[in-house]
Amino acid sequence: MPEQPPPPPAALAREALRAAILRGEYLPGERLVEAQLSERFAASRFTVRAALQELAGDGLVEMRRNKGAHVRKVSIEEAIEISEVRMVLEGLVAARAAVRVSDGQASELDEVALLMRRAVGAGEFHRYSDLNHRLHALIRDIAGHRTADGIIETLRGQLVRHQFMLSLHPGRPAVSLPQHERIVEAIRRRDPEAAESAMREHIASVIDHLRTLDKVLT
Repeated sequence: MPEQPPPPPAALAREALRAAILRGEYLPGERLVEAQLSERFAASRFTVRAALQELAGDGLVEMRRNKGAHVRKVSIEEAIEISEVRMVLEGLVAARAAVRVSDGQASELDEVALLMRRAVGAGEFHRYSDLNHRLHALIRDIAGHRTADGIIETLRGQLVRHQFMLSLHPGRPAVSLPQHERIVEAIRRRDPEAAESAMREHIASVIDHLRTLDKVLT
């Protein structure tokens, strides 16, 4: 089988910058200076500019006239709307995962759920946030629905700051943990209806919490 050609420079720069934004290294509203990005990622200004344009298409970057590129701010109102779309898509993905899951994948889901429970018990909420992302990514991987996966990943990128705030909010992990465990259990039982219902219930809870945050902040 012939070797695959390496990704083009713009794709490498885009993925590196995207990962940095998702890790919180660049904050919402922060200006993204082409010269600095070019130096950091060892890429040409042209390559960085192309990467910024693509990330703008993904909703992570905002191109402002005469002001350059900035990390896009997402209001809580918009975050709620995005989460409503996620609720439908991730419910579909959970149902599909329940149909396709193998015994080995079911064991992996159990392992992640156990690590999440231990993280909550130890008060390791940053770790819980990472495991939360890992669990949802694993469910999407099991489902193998490429179209839904691409859309969800784009939406998740736009919500990353709000999701991080939620994971650190007092009491939130203790609420979401049993929701995640119900999702895992339904997928392990290969019950697509229960898996979809459990996932939609979980994200509906996220939406309710975002509404609570909106009231606190306003």
